[in-house]
Amino acid sequence: MQFLVTSLEERTQALRDAEYFRSLDDAVLAELAKGVSLRHYETGEIVCWFDEDCQGLYIVRRGSVKLFRLSAKGRELIIQVFSEGATFNEVPVLDRGKNAVNVAALEPCDVWMVDKDVLRDAIRRYPELAESVILNLASTLRMLVTKVEELSFFQVTNRLARLICELPTDESSGKATRRITQDQLAGRLGTVREVVARSLRELERSGAIQVERRQIYVLNECLLMDWAQVPE
Repeated sequence: MQFLVTSLEERTQALRDAEYFRSLDDAVLAELAKGVSLRHYETGEIVCWFDEDCQGLYIVRRGSVKLFRLSAKGRELIIQVFSEGATFNEVPVLDRGKNAVNVAALEPCDVWMVDKDVLRDAIRRYPELAESVILNLASTLRMLVTKVEELSFFQVTNRLARLICELPTDESSGKATRRITQDQLAGRLGTVREVVARSLRELERSGAIQVERRQIYVLNECLLMDWAQVPE
């Protein structure tokens, strides 16, 4: 991890661009910006560890990160992947507990950090910021409920079809610099690579997709949606 030098204007603009802080006026943003720093992480570097002391709220400036947990045997469950503009680590900032997840860089990335004490003080002083925080937490809760539903009610092949439908074209086609691997697919589905490989073959046999040279091509979107069991 490397600290990057930034101006007060750059830090203020970062807050202005973040969904949490858009309702605040420039004078308030400039005040909060004094508690903001920019950090650079290389691929695989840990941004924060589960159950360690919380440092603050993070905002992805460039690149992408994964939020994940590890089982006692080291199996990884990817809870969410965040890219430019996303915020994370709100929970320990608000409940004053330890970090709730591990976070690691999926590629070289720059991440803003808003000091926890600065943010807590701002939430007390500015009700509009508190409302933004509540709305974001509600959205996160909905996402987690959906993930629990998928893990409980859907087979891996159905969940894989859903994930392929949600992936940006560059990730599924392999045209981007960063491609999603079978290990990453397994992590996001809460399973292991071997099961993902079987599910990919099942989708391929059905005619929904084609896997060629580690790239996934959607051949029949309607059929893939049927596998995904997405309500109309």
